[in-house]
Amino acid sequence: MRKMLLIRLVAGLPLLLPVPVTAAGTMQPGLWEITSTLEMPGMPFQPPPQTVRHCYTDEEVSREPLPTDDSCRVTDLKTAGSKVSWKIECQGEAAGQGEGEIVRLGDSAYEGKTRMQMQGMTVTTRYKAKRLGECR
Repeated sequence: MRKMLLIRLVAGLPLLLPVPVTAAGTMQPGLWEITSTLEMPGMPFQPPPQTVRHCYTDEEVSREPLPTDDSCRVTDLKTAGSKVSWKIECQGEAAGQGEGEIVRLGDSAYEGKTRMQMQGMTVTTRYKAKRLGECR
């Protein structure tokens, strides 16, 4: 049961990740497609890649990076050129820590990874995102 909670939490990270990207001020609002792949050593199976679409508003891409949840907080946020990196600490049932980075590929694409250590396992999420156009 706890492993499924961990999988759901980590699988949801790609939607949260554009928040640090916006800190560099180059992400365009619009419809984005984000594909994530989980790597979980020691699991009997690897989940298939997951693709989601999200319409980011002007407000979402212009706000300051904030913790995404009361149980997690982003620390050590750094921007260097087209790369944004951070650390994250979570408390409660999903207690753990991790780090991530995003590399912007212009203003309409990015790729990156996050590594989380939770409940005795390390989960790496790799993701790629691209802007598909305007929201409808």
